Amino acid sequence: MTPPSRPGTVLLTDYAWPDDSVERSVIERAGHTLVTGPAEPASAAAIEDLVAEHRPAGILTCWAPVTATAIGASPELRIVARLGVGLDNIAVDAATERGVWVTNVPDYCVEEVSDHAVGMVLAWTRGLAVFDREVRAGRWDPASARLRRLSTLTCGIVGLGRIGRATAAKLGAFGCRILAHDPHPPADAPGVEAVGLEELLRRSDAVILHAPLTPATHHLVGAGELALMKPGGLLVNVSRGGLVDTDAVVKALDSGHLDGAALDVLETEPHVPAALLDQPGALLTPHVAFSSDASVTELRRRAAEEVVRVLADEAPVHARNNPRGLPAGPEETR
Repeated sequence: MTPPSRPGTVLLTDYAWPDDSVERSVIERAGHTLVTGPAEPASAAAIEDLVAEHRPAGILTCWAPVTATAIGASPELRIVARLGVGLDNIAVDAATERGVWVTNVPDYCVEEVSDHAVGMVLAWTRGLAVFDREVRAGRWDPASARLRRLSTLTCGIVGLGRIGRATAAKLGAFGCRILAHDPHPPADAPGVEAVGLEELLRRSDAVILHAPLTPATHHLVGAGELALMKPGGLLVNVSRGGLVDTDAVVKALDSGHLDGAALDVLETEPHVPAALLDQPGALLTPHVAFSSDASVTELRRRAAEEVVRVLADEAPVHARNNPRGLPAGPEETR
């Protein structure tokens, strides 16, 4: 990379790993100063105070909210870089209005998230979590098994971006039928039948969400959508918690209409509703679908490199907005 036009301060708002060493190495090697906030994401007001105090030229953010107020609190700000894929914690429109780039790393965890989704489907078809709990509780009862043959099932994927296509390919290798719904379906998805959302819900044994969270997709799956699903089906969410109405999922599990809900993300995370914990058909993981030793290191390095790139007066590689009227790519799902 070319040297920066002038040294600047970069604020790392929060981080979901043990330290800031990767980010610090990239930022300081380029001649800038890294200021690190608390590891756990702080409140919007606390982030606004941090920005006002340090007046950063760049912001790196993982989960913490970067509001319009925060973006306006630093006249020097030139980029907000998401350590992840989804942009729902960043005021993108406000950044665009102020000429501030917004970036993400859209393809760092394609294999991990798709593997996680497929793993959740397999855990359901083979009863892995349920029988593990049974055996640990002292019950050895193979006659109670009511398992499924994956190759005979239909899996519906909502969102056919990079991750959705990877999930489709992996599930297709097991021999099951693959349906997909996407407002802008890609041309390169062999073996996938494109359908409307209602048809996908009606025909699928397992429904997998790979969609971004936007105002239009908030509670994309609620009571009405769950009622359309086949009795005894599975819902998988490895994208954003806000896509799903958790109360409706609990009711569908409680009634038996939904046999399983495999959720890596929750609207209330890190709080897990007690009613969901009480459901034996719920398989829950703590927003880790993106994670592996390789993916996390790649994410941290590439997000920091985008900041250095912009502070060196270069265009970012993965721009998610148009602050200068230049082309920007579409947002991908996580």
